[in-house]
Amino acid sequence: MSDSSADSARSSLETLRTEISKAVVGQDAAVTGLVVALLCRGHVLLEGVPGVAKTLLVRTLAASLALDTKRVQFTPDLMPSDVTGSLVYDSRSSEFSFQPGPVFTNLLLADEINRTPPKTQASLLEAMEERQVSVDGTPRLLPHPFLVVATQNPVEYEGTYPLPEAQLDRFLLKLNIPLPTREHEISVLTRHAEGFDPGDLSSAGVRPVAGPDELDTARAAVSETSVSPEVTSYVVDICRATRTSPSLSLGVSPRGATALLCTARAWAWLTGRDYVIPDDVKALALPTLRHRVQLRSEAEMEGVTADSVIHSLLAHVPVPR
Repeated sequence: MSDSSADSARSSLETLRTEISKAVVGQDAAVTGLVVALLCRGHVLLEGVPGVAKTLLVRTLAASLALDTKRVQFTPDLMPSDVTGSLVYDSRSSEFSFQPGPVFTNLLLADEINRTPPKTQASLLEAMEERQVSVDGTPRLLPHPFLVVATQNPVEYEGTYPLPEAQLDRFLLKLNIPLPTREHEISVLTRHAEGFDPGDLSSAGVRPVAGPDELDTARAAVSETSVSPEVTSYVVDICRATRTSPSLSLGVSPRGATALLCTARAWAWLTGRDYVIPDDVKALALPTLRHRVQLRSEAEMEGVTADSVIHSLLAHVPVPR
């Protein structure tokens, strides 16, 4: 792959921030996380209170990348077939035909995923891991690229079904969507006062600035980003430290270590380097690891959080020179 094509792909992805900012204000970190996930072929869990533009962010990302997107509102009565699709009897041909579900898209928004029972949550596992769906024993490939972005509300737990650790581990990143700053909130209200319609992104001037070809080129470039043995050891040491932390009952698995290495490589490439440095690992440690650890109940009662534990470990694990 030529350097010029990789540079062109990087430039296209860098313009995503500008394009998405036409509709979403002040969520640069989340935009970067979503791009990193696309480069790593990973999935994202977005957590934030209602009304902080989680859905709008995903829709705008899809529009900026010329990707097909579908949204599923997860509810207690949602069935697995409502997500994956099902066999439908055709009386004219006297045969069963497959009716694809909303999972057959490039970017699936699983809204409030923790409001549906485990059986329906699990219907996404094969899609997320194998990028295919098996119905009646027949595997059916999903479109390329394929990304699941699931959302959940951090403050309302009544009537919810918390995601089990096995499914949380399938998400490459967990991104927290904060409330906007005062300046950003003023900007949001000003846009709405001027006629901004969240349902009509084209009227806001959002246009595709990249597509699947640029993503494929970028992924190839990320795979060529070099990682020194010292940085690899640093990733392993961070993940192993979570397994011996007195505040945690569950540490990061080897899959989590692999995920951290992948996200660090993607971030290194996005910032213009063809090699990974320890700062890249630190930059992605929180979103990559926070959902893969489990706090001990006594630590939780003392106000300890997963983020604070990871911050502490990053401060104590020796950094390679």
